[in-house]
This record gives sequence, C-alpha cells and structure tokens, in this order.
Amino acid sequence: MGRLETALFLVAVFAAPAFAAELPTRKAGLWEVTTNAAGHSVKMQQCIDAATDQAMQSHAGSAPGAGCSKRDVQKSVGSMTIDSVCTIAGKTMTSHIVVTGSFDSNYTMAITSQGDALPAARTTTLSAKWLGPCAADQKPGDMIMPNGMKLNMLNMPKIMRPPGAPAAPPGQ
Repeated sequence: MGRLETALFLVAVFAAPAFAAELPTRKAGLWEVTTNAAGHSVKMQQCIDAATDQAMQSHAGSAPGAGCSKRDVQKSVGSMTIDSVCTIAGKTMTSHIVVTGSFDSNYTMAITSQGDALPAARTTTLSAKWLGPCAADQKPGDMIMPNGMKLNMLNMPKIMRPPGAPAAPPGQ
C-alpha cells in the first residue's frame, strides 16, 4: 500500500478527522472492520472500549499537517451525512461521507473523496460489525491486521511521527 492509500485507509479506519467529534462512541468489544477501496478489500479487527474509541477518534482529528476549512454535518434518523474540505500534508481533499447503521452492532460509511493528490474521485466503503467481547489476550486499542500482526492504535502517534518531529505532549 502506498502512502496515499495508507493515509486514506487510516482516515477511513479512524472515522475521518472531519467529523470524529460528531460520531457516537462505538460499543465496547471486538469490531471487525472491512474497508473496500479501489478494488481492494482489507479486513481487520479492533478491540475497543469507550476511552480508546474516543482517543482514536481524537488522534485522527489531530493528524500532523491536517486541517479542515469546511465541515457540514447533517443528521437524520438512521444516518449522518458529512461534507468536508480538508488539507492533509499540503494537499486539499474534498469528502462526502454517508454513515448508516448503529454504533452498537454494525454501521457502514461510504466515503467519496477527490482532491489534489487524486487523479479522479475515489469511493471507499467501510463496514463494521460488533463481534462480541475482546479476546482474553487483547486490550483496548489493539488492531489485528489481515496478516495477523497486532498493533495498538494508542501507540500509533509515536509510530507514525516523522523522524525528528517532537513527541506529543503527555496525555496525547
């Protein structure tokens, strides 16, 4: 996966920085998240609790070099629509996102993005379903990648920090 695809994947996984604050907290436990983009499907699992879900969403909104000049959120019964214009790593990205379902059992996000770094509009679909409690060897924040590798997303700001960049202040 290239840098752009990785960035788009992480934006989708973290529920997009443009509206992280508006999303309800997902039910604690193990979630299976499938992301479909550009003909590729990636399935992973996330172990979360209320605190880690909130932390993951807030970290997504504070990605280095990211800023949104527009965010329009429309809520209705059973769905939410978000239109945003954000700059990520100096590139402008316009997104239209439709969220349906329940953050207690399953939900879907359809994300259509276009911008400076994309030759054409791209649609990414994220589907998530609650599987039950996390396994005994999992802790909140753990992500199990398709290859079986386990990462803890609460450590990702440290992992993703560019070389020479200052560390995040304590508690972030």
